[in-house]
Amino acid sequence: MPTVLQQRGDLCTAKGQFTNTHWSVVLAAGQCGTAQSAQALEVLCRTYWHPLYAYVRRRGYAEHDAQDLTQEFFARLLEK
Repeated sequence: MPTVLQQRGDLCTAKGQFTNTHWSVVLAAGQCGTAQSAQALEVLCRTYWHPLYAYVRRRGYAEHDAQDLTQEFFARLLEK
């Protein structure tokens, strides 16, 4: 079975578009306190940051506000 980082290439997509969810990466991210969990969280954040940012921009927010909102989304997600 490929590691989370090996799956990373499968998650990439054109900027601003959501990719198919790789549930194995999501499940690995949920295993708190493991090295694989940290890698999976990094993969998810890198994969979904730009599509979420692009979505917020399309909703009419300025560049700086969209960046802040996207970062806040991930901060709240990681808190939980």
